[in-house]
Amino acid sequence: MPKKDSYEIDGDKLVRKKPVCPKCGPGVFMGEHANRTSCGRCGYTEFKKKE
Repeated sequence: MPKKDSYEIDGDKLVRKKPVCPKCGPGVFMGEHANRTSCGRCGYTEFKKKE
């Protein structure tokens, strides 16, 4: 997915669509997988809870 598809314009605000890595900071998005979100830069992973 191109980087431009990770943002959305809402009025006069720029909104990020994907989660941002809490370790790397703004501009580093986390990849969405079936059971987790993970950062490709530092490897930080958050697992999704099973319902």
